[in-house]
Amino acid sequence: MNTDNPTLEIHASRQFTSWLYEQNLSLAFTTYQAGKLFAIGLQPSGQISVFERTFERCMGLYVSGSRLYMSSLYQLWRFENALEPGKTHNGYDCVYVPQVGYTTGDLDIHDIGAGTERINSLNGSSLPQKLIFVNTLFSSLATVSEQYSFIPVWKPPFISRLAAEDRCHLNGLTIVNGEPKYVTAVSQSDVADGWRDRRVDEGYLIDVKYNKVSVT
Repeated sequence: MNTDNPTLEIHASRQFTSWLYEQNLSLAFTTYQAGKLFAIGLQPSGQISVFERTFERCMGLYVSGSRLYMSSLYQLWRFENALEPGKTHNGYDCVYVPQVGYTTGDLDIHDIGAGTERINSLNGSSLPQKLIFVNTLFSSLATVSEQYSFIPVWKPPFISRLAAEDRCHLNGLTIVNGEPKYVTAVSQSDVADGWRDRRVDEGYLIDVKYNKVSVT
């Protein structure tokens, strides 16, 4: 790639466009190394369509109905589909526009989800169900706040306290029946950056509801 005039090239397997057509879907993904949000679909002609936008260190991505949520270096964004149901624009049925941005600061948010049940914060207060995100820097699950960078809602049993130390490198999140069910972590370290020398030999699936390590 010419760094003076960088270009974007997309290479897909031979059956990729026909698979998108048969499944009637599009794909969205992020790459934090390049700081890009990609949307991959089909043009009205049937050829592959690629949209990309730049967000610094974009990572977590979640879709709920007509909304799309994405984390970046300092913000958690909510995009809305600006088109009415059944409407199209230049042959496309979704036009996502950023409408709300929560300024969280650099929490290294790795994953995002949402459910239908009320959640309890770590201090015991009950909160309406909001977005749940993996607050990797603070080794916890958290939700957005109108007043603070985040509200913590859960931490692994081996984490003794919340600290901006990325102790276990919490990363993945699964929502089941409207509640956070499983998360993944690199290690069970309880010291600052303790996971970094354990990336090869460790890895954990943690049951949030029962607060225990399920798979190693």
